[in-house]
Amino acid sequence: MKKRNLNKLIKEAVIFILILFVFSNIVSYVRAPSFENKKLPSFSAVTIEGKKFDSTDTKNAKPIMIHFWATWCPTCKMENSTIASLSKKFNVITVVENSGDDEKIKEFLKEKNLKLNVINDKDSHLASLFKISGYPTTFIYDKEGVLKFSEVGYSSYLTLYLKLLYAHR
Repeated sequence: MKKRNLNKLIKEAVIFILILFVFSNIVSYVRAPSFENKKLPSFSAVTIEGKKFDSTDTKNAKPIMIHFWATWCPTCKMENSTIASLSKKFNVITVVENSGDDEKIKEFLKEKNLKLNVINDKDSHLASLFKISGYPTTFIYDKEGVLKFSEVGYSSYLTLYLKLLYAHR
């Protein structure tokens, strides 16, 4: 009798997880910014570590993931380790919003033991350029700078990994 109850419980949990997965993907699709032009916007910025980033730099033409987040965002905090892991294997730049000065962000990264390429978008110029409506928001562009995927909200490691692999094709 107990085994039957356990099987029923597992079945209900799997169904719940599948429904949650489908629902979260629908929400992400609806909330994703829409662009008439799917090309990576042209911009340049300096990371909090002083490295220059230029979106038009094509000498190492590789797909890129641009991830918008904030230190105060609970969903972003859950996703930070995923983004850090992916940045070890792929070209990832993160853009932090409304989170204080560079030193405060460096302190946050050190506390959380995160190694990320971070641009501090103090004036929200990049958030405006990318039409950010919520955090976290992730964009994946192929090596030609064409938008392949965009998501608003939490994304799993596997989801982002597979999308980055697809962008590498």
